[in-house]
Amino acid sequence: MYPASFKQLQALMLVARHQSVSRAAEAMHVTQPAVSLHLKLLEEAAGVPLTRRQGRNIQMTAAGELLVGYAERILGLWEEAGDEIAALKGVTSGTLRIGAVMTAEHLLPPMLVRFTTGRPHVRIKLQVGSRPEVIGMLSRDEIDLAIMGTPPREFPTSASRFARHPMAFFVAPGHPLLEKENVTLADIAAHNLLVRERGSGTRAAIERRYEEEGVALAIGSELSSNEAIKQMTAAGLGVAFLSVHACTLEVRNRLLAVLPVPGVVVQGEWHVMHKAARAIPTVAASFHEFMVEHGQQVISDELENIAWRT
Repeated sequence: MYPASFKQLQALMLVARHQSVSRAAEAMHVTQPAVSLHLKLLEEAAGVPLTRRQGRNIQMTAAGELLVGYAERILGLWEEAGDEIAALKGVTSGTLRIGAVMTAEHLLPPMLVRFTTGRPHVRIKLQVGSRPEVIGMLSRDEIDLAIMGTPPREFPTSASRFARHPMAFFVAPGHPLLEKENVTLADIAAHNLLVRERGSGTRAAIERRYEEEGVALAIGSELSSNEAIKQMTAAGLGVAFLSVHACTLEVRNRLLAVLPVPGVVVQGEWHVMHKAARAIPTVAASFHEFMVEHGQQVISDELENIAWRT
């Protein structure tokens, strides 16, 4: 293949993303003929058609899809090179690509705010998903760092524990169990225990705690979303088991209340990790170090005014 320019690769990527020459031109701040010329020159270099028209949209051919993948990697490496050069000058910059399990989506914003304060050149790309989704993103190099409770077993990672976090039972204010003294794990079984799906960190924690207490775990409802669990609980439809920091806003606004269960304190661990075989950008390494050094303090600050201890 003949050499291609970065502009040509960028044009191909944007046409593939928007399925439109005009929208790609808008994103590049150039004219439509300029984008069409970039595609024409790139097709001449490749020697095969890269696009085809499908109605009003433009779609990639098999060769186009292949080349888009390489274009993304080439341009990503060039951007990363610029970030590393900036790092040599003492400037932390670049895109922090980070993935987090759903339970951590309430944890990360205050940490990202503290990390980016004084680092105006850092951009954030945060993706939240289930544990399998985040593991998949990490394995495909779509993210540089992942935040979850337990490192994956599917491939080697370099993981560091940065904090412990409490988990607790929650109910709606006025729930009858709040009037009961010495609530037990067995008592909760009769009040529709709401838990996350199998494979999630909170589900593993509650299963382990019931097993340690020698009590049969009776699950009322299983949901794949913390938000759905919180809404059902706030509506009085059950007892939730969730990470405390995932419920700070609801507790502060008196939509949820912690259900004290004497003697039952569940602590989980948070890890920040990257693929062991892959060198990560400087900005990701800086955030990894920040999490290890300051993560626990950030969590403690967030929970300071929440009466969660049981």
